[in-house]
Amino acid sequence: MAAGCLASPDNAPVVVSGTVADEASKAGLLARLREVYGAERVVDQVAVGMVAAPANWDSYLQRLIGPNLKMITRGQLKVDGNAVSLRGDVANEAQRQRIASDIATSLNPTYTVNNGLRVAASEQSLLDAALADRIIEFESGKATLTESGMAILDQMSAVLLKLKNKKVDVIGHTDNSGSRASNLSLSQARAEAVKAYLVTKGIDAESIAVSGEGPDRPVADNRAPDGRARNRRIEFKVAQ
Repeated sequence: MAAGCLASPDNAPVVVSGTVADEASKAGLLARLREVYGAERVVDQVAVGMVAAPANWDSYLQRLIGPNLKMITRGQLKVDGNAVSLRGDVANEAQRQRIASDIATSLNPTYTVNNGLRVAASEQSLLDAALADRIIEFESGKATLTESGMAILDQMSAVLLKLKNKKVDVIGHTDNSGSRASNLSLSQARAEAVKAYLVTKGIDAESIAVSGEGPDRPVADNRAPDGRARNRRIEFKVAQ
């Protein structure tokens, strides 16, 4: 005897399938899913057949299906007799532990739980990992990308494509050499150059906003050469 449901984000279908012992079990399961997810989202693929269920199985199953399951994306809850398996992605470790605790307190000791929930990487962390603290280089004093700068952007574009045109801010920064006005203009031009290059790699221009901060937001000491080099940077931020 088994029953499974796919926990999905937004308004995606929640599919419930498997075999239960009788019509009453099926009705109770579907009613609980519709209560949690909404009747319009639940897709019924449940069969009724000759399966043996543990004592009070219907009650335990319905306790498992709580509101916190809606935190899971691309997930599956499977209950096979006394064995419970949970898969999917959650936003952070706190959510993972909260759901695991809910499940543990919903069952008696005869049940075993395989918790396969994963903490999904955030969109911003994917961008940060791709950039990996590297500096996208330009020709000195210009908004012309160097070969090494283009190579980094090739990698960034691959990640941006995976984000499916999520809105991203591309922000240019400079050191404090020269006038603030010229640095603001240069940082804006460099951000525009990055956007133009990314568009040639298939990124939707409408998904990229650009700005130039000039020397106003240093991340290192401008008195040292390596500090100035770190401040001459391009930043990628997922728009909120």
